[in-house]
Amino acid sequence: MRSNRIRTATLAAGALLAALSLTACSSDAGSGDSGKAGAAAPAAHTAAKQSPSPAAAPEKEAAAAGTGTDTAGGSAPKRIAPPAGSEGKKTTGSAHRTGGTTDRTPVTCTGGNTKASVSKVSRPLNHLLLTVTNTGDRPCYAYYAPMLRFDDAQAVFPTLESSRPQAVVTLAPGESAYAAIGLTGEPGAGPAPREAGHLQVHFSGKNPGGSTGTPAELTLPAGTSWDDNGFVTYWQSDMADALAY
Repeated sequence: MRSNRIRTATLAAGALLAALSLTACSSDAGSGDSGKAGAAAPAAHTAAKQSPSPAAAPEKEAAAAGTGTDTAGGSAPKRIAPPAGSEGKKTTGSAHRTGGTTDRTPVTCTGGNTKASVSKVSRPLNHLLLTVTNTGDRPCYAYYAPMLRFDDAQAVFPTLESSRPQAVVTLAPGESAYAAIGLTGEPGAGPAPREAGHLQVHFSGKNPGGSTGTPAELTLPAGTSWDDNGFVTYWQSDMADALAY
């Protein structure tokens, strides 16, 4: 009996030692896995810091190109695309600056760049109104007074010197100048008036004493008569100024 008890106790002690040994092995194995996992975690964290995510890469590229958001906190400058079709265009300026074909230098008024007309007026008596209008595309100077010839007269009609304006009349395209024609002088002061049907208008140049360009050929109002004591005024820029004489 006693030997059986001793044997049973010995077997029980052996079983307990075997169980404790298994427990120790399990603890060692667990602590080894934990150590390895703990060591791997920092490495993975470091790798995550060093390698940016795919979504972050375009942001940095965009910021570098000036189209994204500045990582320093401000807004990066944006590129402004030029208007469509503006590439290669240069400002050439107006025709005046670049030597274009449009020439605005004034010329002399003549029968070639003006339209002339003659009309009868009620006041003053025995007067006609001569009008010239610039039909060209450049300004023109109406120098001095028109030189008139009635029909086949040899001499030009006398000019009224007291009607000289303060400056040469300049006509822009479409503008007109005026001259009054006093047909006769004081009654009985000279030869009897002569009837005329045609008037030739010559234009003065810059230098007095001669005509320039082509003359204007006009038909006089019916019943027009003139004598040697009549006159023609200088060109005026206003109709009323011409008819004041």
